[in-house]
Amino acid sequence: MSGIARGVASALLLAAVPLAGQGTARGMVEWPTYGGDAGGMKYSRLADIGRSNVARLAPAWTWDTRDPANPPVDSGRPARPGNFQATPLMLNDTLYLPTPLNQVVALDANTGRELWRYDPQAYRSGQPSNGTGLVHRGVAQWTDGRERRIFINSRWRLIALDASTGKPIPSFGTNGEIDLTVGLSRPVRRIHYTNTSPPVVWGDLVILGNGVGDRLMYRGDPPGDVQAIDVRTGKRVWRFNPIPGPGEVGHETWGNESWKHTGHTNVWAPFTVDSARGLVYLPFGTPSNDWYGGRRPGANLFGEALVCLDARTGKRVWHFQTVHHGLWDYDLPAPPNVIPVRQGGRTIDAVVQVTKQGLVFAFDRVTGTPLWPIEERAVPKSDVPGEQSWPTQPFPVKPAPITRTGITEADAADFTPAIRDSALAALRRFRLGPMFTPPSLEGTVTLPGSIGGSGWGGAMFDPQSNTLFVKGTNSPSVWRILQRPSPSDTNDMEYAADLGNSAISVNAGPGGSIPVIKPPYGNLTAIDMATGAQRWQVPLGDTPGVRNHPALRGATLPRYLGVAGAPGGVVTAGGLIFITGGGDVLYAIDSRTGAVAWEQPLGRVAYANPMTYRTKAGRQFVVVATGAGAATRLAAFAIP
Repeated sequence: MSGIARGVASALLLAAVPLAGQGTARGMVEWPTYGGDAGGMKYSRLADIGRSNVARLAPAWTWDTRDPANPPVDSGRPARPGNFQATPLMLNDTLYLPTPLNQVVALDANTGRELWRYDPQAYRSGQPSNGTGLVHRGVAQWTDGRERRIFINSRWRLIALDASTGKPIPSFGTNGEIDLTVGLSRPVRRIHYTNTSPPVVWGDLVILGNGVGDRLMYRGDPPGDVQAIDVRTGKRVWRFNPIPGPGEVGHETWGNESWKHTGHTNVWAPFTVDSARGLVYLPFGTPSNDWYGGRRPGANLFGEALVCLDARTGKRVWHFQTVHHGLWDYDLPAPPNVIPVRQGGRTIDAVVQVTKQGLVFAFDRVTGTPLWPIEERAVPKSDVPGEQSWPTQPFPVKPAPITRTGITEADAADFTPAIRDSALAALRRFRLGPMFTPPSLEGTVTLPGSIGGSGWGGAMFDPQSNTLFVKGTNSPSVWRILQRPSPSDTNDMEYAADLGNSAISVNAGPGGSIPVIKPPYGNLTAIDMATGAQRWQVPLGDTPGVRNHPALRGATLPRYLGVAGAPGGVVTAGGLIFITGGGDVLYAIDSRTGAVAWEQPLGRVAYANPMTYRTKAGRQFVVVATGAGAATRLAAFAIP
């Protein structure tokens, strides 16, 4: 059988695999991919834990990553572990996941006992350029029914491991790994190339994008080429160039020959695939630099576009650009949800993209036809020297935004009269306006800010109720453009945002600062995908730094202030959504109403998407990664 034929056969085998949570009564139910299924629904058909018994859910076991706080480095650039953001896979009673330092581990899914560990020593090269510390959200797996391989894309390396032993596969690349920077559209500095999200496996291909730190703003910085690699040999099968050259679709959207030197335009977020059709859905980020586009006039395809590729060849099938000539760090942050949507008595094979803008774009996944109209609306014009902002931006008519879009003085925090006065004074130092008000020399307050809207945790879809659930964040950023006095080896731009002062808050005295806007700071929204209407929207989580602030002693506060953060959740057939939203409490939310059905303090922030599975012994577990730095732990819950 040829490699392509073998790949198609494997893809059809994968397409026949049931959704996460589907299985015989009390039998093992796996979580085989980052989002539960290849299309990233983040849905489990498990109902062993449901509304009637979730109150009995209790801690079952924990496992500590044992990542050192100060790992050894070969350069003068120290490294550190960041947030524990991993969502494990569960296959044959074994969990597979990465630690923040990119160590890959296998654990017994019943007890958390460590089975093996592989350390690629990603920290040896020092801190990556993303400013978050070393993080990684997941691994991918491939099997032909006889052997199973685990893949991690650690910085510029793609590594294939034997799932039973954790040892590198010698026949893959060189001693089990390949250098992902070889043969890109231009040579790059490897140290500036990284990965934080898992790859996608389709058939005999492992497909992946890359990360590039937003602080890197120089001619020739790493581009966002998407690559497909043969899972057996490590040889590249195809490469998609997101900054089109002469003769390629979209080339005319890059003025002044900016396609030659512009970087980023990368897929750093998780992504998904329609396994049966062999269509891969890629959420692209902003071209460099994220806040000033004077060097790249034009709409800049495929920046901030959802792109559908043929997984066999890497050829574009269709695309939709959610931001033209991006200036707000509005990378597409989340995996597109490949879902069946019921509308008007028929089922539409759809793909849904949630965005940092708090907007929800829904399309026919084969043709790219929008499920609801999308309007191009006029937006404010930039007055930064040399900037040619785009005059319009796309807005879906439905669904409604999941978060606030734009900011006015009416949004100022008003817990007390003194805090309201301070919040107004802070806001009045900068330019305010509707969403897509451009960055400015005086500074522009942008809402949603760089976290979102929606974050990398993405949306969940319940096919039973035809409902999409989305975590949202209300947290502004300030984008003040500065003229740079002299170039450096990592930033040679004439203008760039003042990233050291992009936060805005109210100084509320001895207890520290509080957010400049009113709560909620995070919410959870349920959307009826038959009509595009919201079924409900509730605050999600809490912000202890505000609730316990001495300046608010005696103030009347809502039960939940909401929490800002990128993580999403998992929805189950038991009628529950398990989610932290980025806080230090794991919640079980009633999917019908948005009410809190159960909550468990975790003792540390859990900045990760939970997952669920059932072992061969017939017990359902809910698992979430918690902590940051050297205090990182995987926590599992079950009914005693």
